[in-house]
Amino acid sequence: MVSIVVPAHNEAQVLAGTLEALQRAAASLDRPWEIVVVDDASTDATARIAGDAVARVVSVNLRHIAAVRNAGARAAHGDTLVFVDADTVVPPETLAAAVRALEAGAAGGGAHVAFDGPLPWYARPGTAATLGFLRLFTLAAGCFVFCTRRTFEAVGGFDERLFAAEEIAFSVAVKRVGRMVLVRPAVVTSARKFRTHSARELTRMTMAALHLGRRMRSREHLHLWYGDRRHDPGGDGSAEETVVRRGR
Repeated sequence: MVSIVVPAHNEAQVLAGTLEALQRAAASLDRPWEIVVVDDASTDATARIAGDAVARVVSVNLRHIAAVRNAGARAAHGDTLVFVDADTVVPPETLAAAVRALEAGAAGGGAHVAFDGPLPWYARPGTAATLGFLRLFTLAAGCFVFCTRRTFEAVGGFDERLFAAEEIAFSVAVKRVGRMVLVRPAVVTSARKFRTHSARELTRMTMAALHLGRRMRSREHLHLWYGDRRHDPGGDGSAEETVVRRGR
């Protein structure tokens, strides 16, 4: 079985589109599948939207993304685990490519990444450099990570000492036990964090992120990940439209 784990905290604005795309992608597979939405202390309609989409809802109160991902994996039934952010649209071809990669012997992987709409000018150099770094070193972006159950258990899941960059630590750990791959076509994830934060805010949070060992072990400086949701007028439904427009 393929288990798709979707962590979600107050994601009512974007979750329905993500789940619709995941259902289409999963239905195209030739094997059983499930979608598990881990509702992490949401105060909006996240749980209702997930239930309406026939996803299985697991409720937690953690506000810690690594722990939420691990909770979803524990609740999942499959021997293939796919972790998808609530604001990310996965084309059917990408999910199928991930499953094929595991069948061919990969231990885990991620996908190439595109954004759902325009990035502000001040965010473009940093995001380009980050995505280039992930491709160069074959590291998964957090919006789409997959592995076998055996790999997940071998590396101990996501490192719960980290409140961010846990996908990077996970990728490095996967490489120690097997082959890590990045599949195509790209998943389309929301650029709302960049569109709704100023250049000054992003710079401050980037500097905090550079102190990986210390700053990533607390939510205190990680407002980009754990701050209140801000309305994103530039991303209304455009992620799924990007997938359709590109045909991939």
